[in-house]
Amino acid sequence: MGYAASIALATSLHRRAAAGGGRPGDGGERAARHFPLRGALSFSRKFHALAALIAALVLASCGAGNGRFRIEGRFRNLNRGEFYVYSPDGGITGRDTIQVVDGRFSYNVPLSGNATFVLIFPNFSQQVVFGENGAVVKVSGDASHMKEMEITGTDANELMTKFREAANRMSPPEEKAAVAGFVAENPDSPASLYLITSRLLQTANPDYAEAARLLRMVLKDDPANGRVALLLKQVERLRPSTVGGRLPQFAATDTEGRSVGRKALSGKLNVVSAWASWNYDSQNIQRWLRRYRKAKGSQLAVVSICVDADTALCRRHLRADSIDWPNVCDGRMWATPLMAVFGLATVPGNIVADASGKIVARNLGSAQMRELLEKEFGKIETTGRRLR
Repeated sequence: MGYAASIALATSLHRRAAAGGGRPGDGGERAARHFPLRGALSFSRKFHALAALIAALVLASCGAGNGRFRIEGRFRNLNRGEFYVYSPDGGITGRDTIQVVDGRFSYNVPLSGNATFVLIFPNFSQQVVFGENGAVVKVSGDASHMKEMEITGTDANELMTKFREAANRMSPPEEKAAVAGFVAENPDSPASLYLITSRLLQTANPDYAEAARLLRMVLKDDPANGRVALLLKQVERLRPSTVGGRLPQFAATDTEGRSVGRKALSGKLNVVSAWASWNYDSQNIQRWLRRYRKAKGSQLAVVSICVDADTALCRRHLRADSIDWPNVCDGRMWATPLMAVFGLATVPGNIVADASGKIVARNLGSAQMRELLEKEFGKIETTGRRLR
């Protein structure tokens, strides 16, 4: 029997089982238990073989299957809604939307190896899930306490759940030390690479030196890991992008289809600003930059990065706020390559450099950005919408 035919038969039997008292989604054991076997208690060898084949097919139909990966979840206090999922290492292209119905959801994708998936919820909190070929991962928790979510089904996800539960009670320095300990104990786990990235690199104040040290530890355990080797090179290149360092070279395409590079930042003062439609402070920074651009022209050069998933929404905001400088928005949210180039991982997030390209400030709030602009260019009169 071919693979497609086997799946069709298993699906048919699973439905018949549900009609006999089981619920769809209860799992292979329940479906097999309720499958109505009729006839005499003594069966021929042929029928026994058929029954064994049927049971195997039913069980296979309830798993992820070879070449696929599935995430199943159940949330308390969230009966219906949706959230996004993307993969920073290519598990899927772009982003998908996952629907929650009656507090449950299921997400099934082709996957031939391992990949990292990031779930982004309506409040923009994130949760990582590590995918493996043929695995089924279970997600459960209270929608009002996403940090306490439990993710099980593979060793990497269970290790990450335990770390997250412990980290919820730690101070930032304690958490950084815990990351180092975790990597030392589990250098071969995908959770180690994720923790280095999320806890040491994608923060307001990246620790490039510690990240590089831990990446070398992971690479020593697996010298053939090209992804880790590439990340280590990127981290070593990013170390100069701290305050006192230099603006890096970059290449991107803005929302108007124009090429944008390092030459776009050639003013007396230069700002790279990360923003989002859902974050007021970052939008306020955009408006202050617009005011000073209007008043000072090319003396202030700006390139902005929007981490919205919806590129059309980004363009609407740009038009509404009369933003005319290059804005990059590719719908990849936090995985936008330009965020990594500048070592940005927060919204608002920004880099400010002087005329020579030397970085003089990072990750200013709207009030701090206003103070810096006033110090550099003097105060300007503001009209219309009030800015703070």
